Amino acid sequence: MDLQNSQIFVTSRFEEQRERLEQECADAGLTLIPIVREGNFKVEDVALTLEKAYLASEEHQVILLAGDSFSEVVQNKLLKVIEEPPPKKSFIFLFRSKASILPTIRSRLPIRILDEGEAVEPLGLDLGSLDLKSVYDFLQEHSRIGNSEARSLVERLLKEALASGAYEFDGRAMDTFRDGVKALDRGSPSSFVLTAVLLKLLAKKRKKTPRRP
Repeated sequence: MDLQNSQIFVTSRFEEQRERLEQECADAGLTLIPIVREGNFKVEDVALTLEKAYLASEEHQVILLAGDSFSEVVQNKLLKVIEEPPPKKSFIFLFRSKASILPTIRSRLPIRILDEGEAVEPLGLDLGSLDLKSVYDFLQEHSRIGNSEARSLVERLLKEALASGAYEFDGRAMDTFRDGVKALDRGSPSSFVLTAVLLKLLAKKRKKTPRRP
């Protein structure tokens, strides 16, 4: 892995990846500067990032940026330094969700999914027979989850709903999922976003054609 080039890793295991990057930087004679946050990566964290980025250094430094979410404002403030990194600096981002990465960032940095193939817990929702009761039960079960976990659920709901073939997706339905991820990144209540997504799914469920006698 060439850590002298900026890139994005999508992973749910921040601490494990941080330790791995520390070892790889040490082996390559690079300095790792971690700016890792539990919760949202904030505007003040951007200021710290820029301060570290523009400090002159004799050796190459890898600035590691990680947080449960990066808002649109935060990503836009980081865009310029990503486009034109200072000498002897590169950036490694740890995102929990590919869907939360702005298109402007995606177009400039390579993205690597690190958790593919990892076993996941059952969703706990039969999308083929979705109804109001199952939606209510699902929302009750996940009423206290954080935004990071909710973001993962929204992505899985979309993926499994598409795979089921039981829904008539259009542009507006897809927008509901994209907007839901963005809302979670801005700190909207997870219960509100999950409710909106599941009700949209209910509205888009294909009606079964009655069998002829």
